[in-house]
Amino acid sequence: VQLVESGGGLVQAGGSLKLSCTATARAGAILSMAWFRQAPGKVRHFVAAIGWNGGDTFYADSVKGRFAVSRDNYKNTIYLQMNSLEPEDTAVYYCTAPHPDGPAFTSYNVGSLNLYDYWGQGTQVTVSS
Repeated sequence: VQLVESGGGLVQAGGSLKLSCTATARAGAILSMAWFRQAPGKVRHFVAAIGWNGGDTFYADSVKGRFAVSRDNYKNTIYLQMNSLEPEDTAVYYCTAPHPDGPAFTSYNVGSLNLYDYWGQGTQVTVSS
């Protein structure tokens, strides 16, 4: 499985960005996927996740109401629409996925780094004040 993110950049506070992550997996595999972020000198934190069929979504409290995760399974791509960005959102954003045969997402496991087996290279998001 390979994950490739895109869409990061520099934006002013209050602005918006949309990140994309395209997955390359074995034929027919549709992955549940998630976004994490890591600010300089800090640990990697959960941001949002979406189940393989798009029916289940999960968000960190810090981004609820501002960020929205979605997916297009025909393109094997998930998106993170980020609105009302704040300087505190500045971080490298990583796309990640568990093994295709791994457990389903629940509100109890989705934020655990240990759940995930594959990671993208990350994309930088910088929000200026």
